[in-house]
Amino acid sequence: MKHDESCDVCVMDKSADDFIKLEAGCNYCEAFKQRLDSLESAQSDSDMNALIERIKRDGLNKKYDCIVGVSGGVDSSWVLVKAKEKGLRPLAVHLDNGWNSEQSTNNIGNLVERLGVDLFTHVVDWDEYRDLMESFMKADVIDIELLTDNAIHKVMYQAANKYGVKYILAGTNITTEGMAMPENWNWFKYDRMNIYAIQKRFGSKKIKTFPAYGLVDHFLNAYLRRVNWVSFLDYFNFEKEASLQVLEKEYKYKRYAYKHYESVFTRFYQAVILPQKFNVDKRRLHLSTLIISGQMTREDALARLSEIPYPSQEELDRDRDYFLSKMKLSINAFADYLERPAIPHDVYSSAKPVWKRLKSIRDGVKRLFRQ
Repeated sequence: MKHDESCDVCVMDKSADDFIKLEAGCNYCEAFKQRLDSLESAQSDSDMNALIERIKRDGLNKKYDCIVGVSGGVDSSWVLVKAKEKGLRPLAVHLDNGWNSEQSTNNIGNLVERLGVDLFTHVVDWDEYRDLMESFMKADVIDIELLTDNAIHKVMYQAANKYGVKYILAGTNITTEGMAMPENWNWFKYDRMNIYAIQKRFGSKKIKTFPAYGLVDHFLNAYLRRVNWVSFLDYFNFEKEASLQVLEKEYKYKRYAYKHYESVFTRFYQAVILPQKFNVDKRRLHLSTLIISGQMTREDALARLSEIPYPSQEELDRDRDYFLSKMKLSINAFADYLERPAIPHDVYSSAKPVWKRLKSIRDGVKRLFRQ
């Protein structure tokens, strides 16, 4: 990548289709600085205390007052710690799609045991899930992780509805992941229609058990049932390294090389499939976020980008062998997949255009009431 095609402040570059280099930075880091400023002005102990009181009040006489999705990663783990610290009664919910690393399983187990939290794990039927993944690979679309992210939404809301809980506390946060995801790097996460269309075209199995989440589900949960999806860490001064040190010391937590590496597939997808097939290195976004939020220097980020996205070549090779074996793929078939050109998601049926129209109408109504 040429110097004039990358940012001089963060490490974002032209692999994001709408990347614009500015005199001091780029459109990505400038927009993120504004988000950080708005977060700092909005954060207050009174806001956090008011949220905690609402959760406790709405959860009176119920077994749990909130749902916390746990993956074994630092963000969701810290949400669970802070929820208990604030006197909440969370149910920890985990989606097992067949790709859990031993490390993530141990992290979750140690955490819930030490905190005294109940854990519900939704195990996805592996044969059906593998067939879905295979369909997405045959379709040559970028966001294979749409399957996991979509199912997580369904499982979290199902748990909330089962126990009458009105709050889902998520590990999503501005400080470590608030820089906008380039639109060409992933896909609309509520797109049940896209999942079904791709599976119908390429799959050998009908979708029977996969917990798909669509626009109707979102309307029912967010607007009729009024279940709140809360970016809980935005109410705290969340510093990743400091949180990791506490988790390691008090909960036997083992850290990962990069963000979202608690899943074997996710780390292989981000380290191999995304950069080799789609020219996307998600480390750029994660590291840029830490640079702008003051948790890493640009020099350190560039040094990390110069390394392979695994602790060692041996571990990368081991994950590649495991992935090919679990997916029943030959080396030649995988090489052919990496060589084929990418196909946009919206070549197949998608709910994204409807979502964009509805979002535009909603934003227009909000502007009208602000006038």
